[in-house]
Amino acid sequence: MWDWGSAAFNAVILTFVFSVYLTDAVGDDLPGSISATSYFSWAIGLAGVVIAVLAPISGQRFDARGRRKRSLALLTGLTIATMAGLYFVKDDYRYLWLGLVLLTAGSILFELASIPCNAMLRQVSTPTNIGRVSGFGWSMGYFGGIVLLLLCYVGFIAGDGDTRGLLGLTTDDGLNIRLVALLAAVWFAVSAIPVLLSVPELPATGVDSGAAKAGLVESYRVLFRDLRQLWVTDRRSVWFLGASALFRDGLNGVFTFGAILAVSVYGISAADVLLFGIAANVVAGVGAVTAGRIDDRVGPKAVIVFSLASMIAAGIVLLFVSGPTLFWVFGLILCLFVGPAQSSSRSYLARLAPPGREGQFFGLYATTGRAVSFLAPTLFGLFVWMFDADRAGIGGLLVVLSIGLAALLAVRPPDKAATEKAR
Repeated sequence: MWDWGSAAFNAVILTFVFSVYLTDAVGDDLPGSISATSYFSWAIGLAGVVIAVLAPISGQRFDARGRRKRSLALLTGLTIATMAGLYFVKDDYRYLWLGLVLLTAGSILFELASIPCNAMLRQVSTPTNIGRVSGFGWSMGYFGGIVLLLLCYVGFIAGDGDTRGLLGLTTDDGLNIRLVALLAAVWFAVSAIPVLLSVPELPATGVDSGAAKAGLVESYRVLFRDLRQLWVTDRRSVWFLGASALFRDGLNGVFTFGAILAVSVYGISAADVLLFGIAANVVAGVGAVTAGRIDDRVGPKAVIVFSLASMIAAGIVLLFVSGPTLFWVFGLILCLFVGPAQSSSRSYLARLAPPGREGQFFGLYATTGRAVSFLAPTLFGLFVWMFDADRAGIGGLLVVLSIGLAALLAVRPPDKAATEKAR
């Protein structure tokens, strides 16, 4: 349910609705030579830097102090507060800065909140069903985003003129979009309640000596000490963090540039892009929940390897075909394997993390992902420039996915001993 509700921030606030309102409406008449879109991209980039710096020590401190659920409640609540605060961002360029500050803060808080949430995966699963639980949760995120986007579109956004949606809301001062932000905040708040009521707080484990009482600087000393120890005792964890950062960036690139390619290369109309986006999220969600059961049988590495190989094959076909029909077919095949790769990556790391240090590992997971997040966009743009064709950008994404796959193949999979014992 937390995954279901989190789509309110990712899909509605950050991707499809409020960010568009902020850049295209609020900042439309912004004075000066710098566009609102540029300011928005810089704000999100700044959030990424802060996340990369804070994530590993945040997870470490949550674990060491036995405050995993309390931290999840606090960070989720603060994220919801920033979402609700967006109601006050009126359609006037003077409110752009308020919107950027709230979105930046919300992005940081949301990513930090996902660390204790992911770290709880072992608490709501067993060694024999951890893949299924992860896949189901990830699919709920996709489906939650679809349902909420449809509610927002039908109720608040659809139509033309001064009133929009079935509710007939006025567009004066962007009221209909500001009310969408309130709906998203309530949606997330209600969805976050079950995990806070149902999952117990784990006591401090004492696994990380000194971490519970460490200050900010000392926390980094503990982190580097743990990383050195990890490199000596279980190097595969470090290699997996690096490999997953690479292929996760490729997965993000598929959704980031999919809509652009659909219109510029394959002739999909702007109106049909939203339909394709909904379909893509549906098949990705179905893929995640289905692959979760396979994950428990054959292991997460096999699921990720097969998913990445299938995506690369579908991407190669897309390099050479044309027209909306073939894009729908092979584009959806490609999206079918995004969900399994993402959900099994989460269960893979949960299996690798030593008991009591799950938060620290998922903090490192967030940091490594941010560290290479420039790769897919850079290679996409480079291939487009080199071959003077938008279609060539697919090649850049395939390179990132291929490098990530090659790196993963060299990583030894999680041990099956715990799973076999549980069985």
